[in-house]
Amino acid sequence: MAEKFEVRGVAYRYYPLKSLEREGYDVGRLPYSIRVLLENVLRNMDGRDITKEHLERLARWNPKAPEGEVAIKISRVVMQDYTGVPAIVDLATMREIAKKMGRDPTVVNPQVPVDLIIDHSVQVDFWGSREALRLNLDLEIKRNRERYRFLKWAQQAFKNLRVFPPGTGIIHQVNLEYLAKVVMTDGDLAFFETLVGMDSHTTMINGLGVVGWGVGGVEAEAAMLGEPITIKVPRVVGVHLYGELRPGVTATDVVLAITEFLRKVNVVDAFVEFFGEGVKKLSVPDRATIANMAPEYGSTTGLFPVDENTLSYLRATGRPEAHIALVRKYYELQGVFGGVEGAEYSQVVDFDLSAVERNVAGPTLPWQRTSLADVPKSFAVFLQERKKRTARKAVEIEIDGRRAEFGDGDVVIAAITSCTNTSNPYLLVAAGLVAKRAVELGLRPPPFVKTSFAPGSRAVADLLERSGLQKYLDQLGFSVVAFGCTTCIGNSGPLPEPVSRAIKQHDILATAVLSGNRNFEARVHPDVRAAYLASPPLVVAYALAGNVWKNLEKDPLGHASDGRPVYLKDLWPSPEEVNRVVEEWLDPKIYVEKYGKVGELVPEWQALEAPGGILYDWRPDDTYIQPSPLFEGEVKVSDITGARPLLILGDSITTDHISPAGGITQDNPAGQYLMSLGVKPADFNTFGARRGNWQVMVRGTFSSKGYRNKIGNLEGGLTVKFPEGKVLTVYEAAEAYKKEGTPVIVVAGKNYGAGSSRDWAAKGPKLLGVRAVIAESFERIHRSNLTMVGIIPIQLPPGVTVDSLGLDGTETFDIMGLSELAPGKEVVIRIHRKDGRVDEVKARLAVYTWAEVEYIKHGGILPYVLKKLFQKTF
Repeated sequence: MAEKFEVRGVAYRYYPLKSLEREGYDVGRLPYSIRVLLENVLRNMDGRDITKEHLERLARWNPKAPEGEVAIKISRVVMQDYTGVPAIVDLATMREIAKKMGRDPTVVNPQVPVDLIIDHSVQVDFWGSREALRLNLDLEIKRNRERYRFLKWAQQAFKNLRVFPPGTGIIHQVNLEYLAKVVMTDGDLAFFETLVGMDSHTTMINGLGVVGWGVGGVEAEAAMLGEPITIKVPRVVGVHLYGELRPGVTATDVVLAITEFLRKVNVVDAFVEFFGEGVKKLSVPDRATIANMAPEYGSTTGLFPVDENTLSYLRATGRPEAHIALVRKYYELQGVFGGVEGAEYSQVVDFDLSAVERNVAGPTLPWQRTSLADVPKSFAVFLQERKKRTARKAVEIEIDGRRAEFGDGDVVIAAITSCTNTSNPYLLVAAGLVAKRAVELGLRPPPFVKTSFAPGSRAVADLLERSGLQKYLDQLGFSVVAFGCTTCIGNSGPLPEPVSRAIKQHDILATAVLSGNRNFEARVHPDVRAAYLASPPLVVAYALAGNVWKNLEKDPLGHASDGRPVYLKDLWPSPEEVNRVVEEWLDPKIYVEKYGKVGELVPEWQALEAPGGILYDWRPDDTYIQPSPLFEGEVKVSDITGARPLLILGDSITTDHISPAGGITQDNPAGQYLMSLGVKPADFNTFGARRGNWQVMVRGTFSSKGYRNKIGNLEGGLTVKFPEGKVLTVYEAAEAYKKEGTPVIVVAGKNYGAGSSRDWAAKGPKLLGVRAVIAESFERIHRSNLTMVGIIPIQLPPGVTVDSLGLDGTETFDIMGLSELAPGKEVVIRIHRKDGRVDEVKARLAVYTWAEVEYIKHGGILPYVLKKLFQKTF
């Protein structure tokens, strides 16, 4: 039963967790995250979708062996444009279907608040000048006019949907600085804020104490439509933080060290909670930097408590005092303000903040932590692996009249970018102070370094401008190029032509350094195979050094105007200097002003004309937006017989390998399709921009060059069509198998589906006709997304690997035991080899909940939700 409380004369109702104590539940031992889920179940229990059994599983949570699943209702959803556009396309398609069925189309409508922030589409085509921001924004709107028209239509057509124009900021920073409430209200009812986002780094909000995580687009669509989200009752790993950061060590250094540490602990699928005296030493921006990287250390959350630091941040970002008072009171009443004392955890690990040193991560994975001193060694190993040489190859090039020697290990991209670091004013001020000293000493980057600054927050960018630090960043080439993700998601734009030509003609292994969260090979730029994640001030330092061969702890970055060597220690600011600038120039009014004028920040968006009405006017000639095919066809789940492997893959195949990403090329099936419609190559744009057109996306699925197909040992994007033995693109082979009526599967190694390109990494294989994915292990979100589009994930037993199966692609597969699905059910895989032998492997469905069983039976969550919606409403 709800009880009442009052804050500043306003009465509220709430569901107190203490009421469960009276029923014999020991709530006091539960971690913070479990308490938030428990309150959600208590408040939403309806006896149908959310039941007493769900409450029991949480209230009697067993830290060592959590069991079962629970259903919760999310209070709001956030999404960015890459994943948001296809989600809105699906909703618009559902309205179209409703009309055809004689139903009321407005039944299809978000049931919870949904915010879509356009931040993924801008590319760094212009850089190194104060005009870069305007020029990139103009080009972005020109490239994406069709899809932006669609989003403007959607904003007026759907209730509960708010669209933030391009140029506003990065989704996770807008979420942290403006959208998050910590405590939400519905009328006079107050409750813990929860959310899911269509981007894996939604966990950044955990730094503010909000329980939220990233999901695939289809799952978020279900939440938007009011469906409960079903999750396994989680393990909760407590990370005890103690000590405090040494001078010169940044939040980025901490998160890279924590990422490496927790990858070894193995927190995959777990909720992680940070607690201890060290937490109090971290500001909310520092906490958010750590929480943001939860996908990189593999957990569902990276949660911090709500405490005095949280309230200080809410105040610093302009939240109303009345609401801050509500947050304090509600958390005190629920017994979780300042964290929870004596909570039980599935596992507790200790992390000493004072032991962290300056470091980076790379050259290809965010958990490859490397000290500054060891960066040259790490690159030398990579050079030997990729190019089979131990000596640096170099050539002379000329750029804008400046001649330079350019070769292996030289930095061609130095980008202060991404949500991870650019919301943190302390990190950006540190970068600005490094730039100031470098300029005063006469240092500048070599001509081959493409420098860019893409802050995700207009408020933090304003701090740099008003403090006078931005002018020094400008002089080193770090002018603001966009308020969006840019380099971190591969929208780094072109390299200077002489650099690009030298890389290709002379086989140069160039590098990138960025303040991002992802550095998978070829993600940052197709011509750049090595990339290091670093703090913003270190990005500036590497731009000045010009290469990763230097040990920045002891080698000079360059030479001052008077010829003397300049070292990193000569540029690095003290914590006191950074804090002084932040305290002097960070004004809560900035946040109120910037977010209060969201509609005025981008006049180009306001001038964009868009259709009206409740149904979208689909246009056959629109190459960006087409209705979704995911609702078509009847589904009958049965045993799979005679399946061919479309691809046989190794370990660590990421969603960036699967999902179409980056620029569209003429030799790609997607490029050929666009040319057949009269689109010129110059107007192809990126796959991310065209996610609303399934015809483009399905042709680009699995077309990345960054992996190898074990069938024929082919570069990514190619496979062998059997029985002919003909090499085709993956799309061509899939279409040929469809015409024959041959089912196809994918076979893969460990950690299949890591990465952040979520929805089309599942939708693409579905539309290629993939019935099942057999893998040694799956990444959490991608495994779930496969079930949500109706693809069956199957996990090989321990000791059985892709290599031990001895596959070459000529085999056919039968998968027996699918006619009666159940979570974790054992199935038999029969492998028919070309010499007549038949091998059998017993495996298990990587299907964890009965809800996932229903999604597979209905061909995906969208047809399932639509059917339920019609049944419920009419």
